[in-house]
Parts: sequence; structure tokens; C-alpha cells
Amino acid sequence: MVKIIIFDVMGVVFTEGDDVENLLIPYIRSLKSDVDKQEIKKLYISTSLGKLTSHEFWQLAGFEETDISETEQNYLEKSFSLDPGFLPCAKALKDRYGIALLSNDVSEWSRFLRKHYDIEPLIDAAFISGDLGVRKPDPEIYKIVLEELGKEPGECVFIDDDPERVGIARELGINSILFNRVGHEYNDMQVESFEQLKELLL
Repeated sequence: MVKIIIFDVMGVVFTEGDDVENLLIPYIRSLKSDVDKQEIKKLYISTSLGKLTSHEFWQLAGFEETDISETEQNYLEKSFSLDPGFLPCAKALKDRYGIALLSNDVSEWSRFLRKHYDIEPLIDAAFISGDLGVRKPDPEIYKIVLEELGKEPGECVFIDDDPERVGIARELGINSILFNRVGHEYNDMQVESFEQLKELLL
């Protein structure tokens, strides 16, 4: 019996799936055009594994100490688009299931976005790579989530926009659904919207 729904964040809760390539890098390069794309990616991965703080990320990306707070806030407040279907879906599902998030993200950025978009009141737990030191699709992160939730794999449904991450979860026995916003070729359980997801789970 399913007891908890676990949502990926980027590409599911928020519409952009590759936030580093399509949001973070263009934002930084609009301010500092000489910063290398690959260096930004390397810094982001380290920060999303908890090896750097968000403040250290901006410092190493070349930003002045006095500019970091405003630069970060502008990025987080203006770059992301919440899928308008998420909050109504989560509210409907919460009557029947627990709700959790599982995201590859910087700890501080995830906390800010959850608060800024009023997601926090709807969730029972948030599992962020920056807090856990491991990223999807490493099977270890799914095992940590199951252990922390105290749930068997079959008691969970995992929803992600990446077929590989969905596949790893399924291999571990977790009920898994691809949130297929961008039209991946995929032959297993999938939805294209939160309306479809709600119909499937309620």
C-alpha cells in the first residue's frame, strides 16, 4: 500500500529540468561573461554535494563579498517557474499520502525556494543532495530516503523527469513514474502533467 509520494524538484515541481545549463550558467554569464561554463558546473556539483556552501560557490565564481547576497537572491527569486499544477496537486494528495521531496540541489537554495514558493507547509520531508552528500542517480540516495522515512520501497511512489533516475528507483522496488514534460521516449508509467498525476494517484 502506497503511503508517501516523493517528488523530484527541478523538471517536476519547477518547470525547468536542467537548471544549471539553462538558468544558472546564463545568469552568471550575464553578470560575468568571462566565467567558464565548465567551471560553473564543477562548482555547482561540489556545492550540491555539500562540499561548498552557497556563499563559497559565489565567491569561487568570482563575485565580490558585498554582491553575493543580492546576486543569489535575484537568481533564486527571478529564475525559476513553479509549475502551476503542483500546489493544487500536492494539496489534494496530502489528504491521502505523505509528501516528500528528493532533489539534487544546493542546500541553501532548496530551503529558500521551498519557503519562497510556499511549498514547505505541504511537505513532510525534504531530501537534498547538498545535505546528504550524494546525488541521484546514485542508488545510495534512494536507500537513505527509505531509511529516513522508515518505509519499504513498495510503500513509496517516486516521480522524476529523468528516465535514468526513475529506472534506478524502480530497480530498488520503488513505484516510479516519469514526469514526461519534454517527450522522452519511454515505455513505462508516465504522466505529462499534475492533472494526470492526480487522476492516477487519487
